[in-house]
Amino acid sequence: MTDTYARTTSTWRNWAGNVTARPARVESPASVDELAEVLRRASEDGLTVKPVGTGHSFTATAATDGVLIRPDLLTGIRGIDRRAMTVTVEAGTPLKRLNAALAREGLSLTNMGDIMEQTVAGATSTGTHGTGRDSASISAQIRALELVTADGTVLSCSAEEHPDVFAAARIGLGALGVVTAVTFAVEPVFLLTAREEPMTFDRVTADFDQLVTENEHFEFYWFPHTGNCNTKRNNRSAGPAAPPGRVSGWIEDELLSNGIFQVACSVGRAVPGVIPSLARISSRALSARTYTDIPYKVFTSPRRVRFVEMEYALPREAAVDALRELKAMVERSPLRISFPVEVRTAPADDIALSTASGRESAYIAVHLYRGTPHQAYFTAVERIMTGYDGRPHWGKIHTRDAAYLAGSYPRFGEFTAVRDRLDPDRLFANDYLRRVLGD
Repeated sequence: MTDTYARTTSTWRNWAGNVTARPARVESPASVDELAEVLRRASEDGLTVKPVGTGHSFTATAATDGVLIRPDLLTGIRGIDRRAMTVTVEAGTPLKRLNAALAREGLSLTNMGDIMEQTVAGATSTGTHGTGRDSASISAQIRALELVTADGTVLSCSAEEHPDVFAAARIGLGALGVVTAVTFAVEPVFLLTAREEPMTFDRVTADFDQLVTENEHFEFYWFPHTGNCNTKRNNRSAGPAAPPGRVSGWIEDELLSNGIFQVACSVGRAVPGVIPSLARISSRALSARTYTDIPYKVFTSPRRVRFVEMEYALPREAAVDALRELKAMVERSPLRISFPVEVRTAPADDIALSTASGRESAYIAVHLYRGTPHQAYFTAVERIMTGYDGRPHWGKIHTRDAAYLAGSYPRFGEFTAVRDRLDPDRLFANDYLRRVLGD
């Protein structure tokens, strides 16, 4: 590889602006061979290496003062296997491009998160997930992946080939190597009917198990300082498609959920005392609606208001107790919280560092508007979540370390053993990985 592919940079920032880094150099390899050469040169120069996606993680998982690898040129679909019902995609491909390309081919992922700005590798490496009774995270839909390891080896792994690496690398935190391609299971494109409906906090929590059991995908948002929630139920539909109207959809998804909400958050940051009143107004602003469309147009929504986030996965049976404790904490504290609390679920999976590894899980996510001091709120929330053996989302703010995580993940040692074998000299290390995985 020549210096043609090397770029210098000043400061890298993540999407939320809470993480910055000053890498020694930035590289954009255009092939797997060029990437292997980047790793060789970095090792010779005594520099660590971190791949970065679109920066949607709130942790420093991709931060480095060594070599930052941008996957801009490692994009596109390598191939679709209609007999196996898989798609193999380059790791730097944004999920929004993958979703649109699959839809044109009459295909879809089974489940996905609520945004699609991330790259394929960034989303899977940090355990991005949506909500589902039976269908799990994006990483759980991986059938094979290609990984360039510290010594430049191009490793193909699956349940049949290097299964120990596959069990770890589907959510690899960038600690095992650089993912260059991912093979996902896909299925014929289908329709989902979304039913969005306001509901009281007391009713949602009382009926939580029933709502999860009766719907393929259930989630809700609780608005702090109120007893109000907004629920969303997504279920497969025979059709016909009935997407939101152009005007009504714009009002709900852009004007209310982004434009006016941005103004409300800005006002609340400047004058925290008005937040409870704004919360009562916001919690009643979105009306009930039902619409039917292809999956990525139902699962995902535009998120233009920037924020910071903490999310914990709990055993599903603990979700309601934890949420009630969270609500009580907010009500007795001086905290003023402008962002709703998001609750989702996932079935158990078999990925070593998945937040749903080996247990059916519920996710409780808290957010604050970017620039708002978050430490007091997040610390109080984290104290509650860890009391229920919570597992922090790898890409969202938390303070857990390897000692805690080793006790929370039964297969933690399995992951670190694979790391020791693939990256003994810690070419892919950074401060975040040292904290959560140890040295």
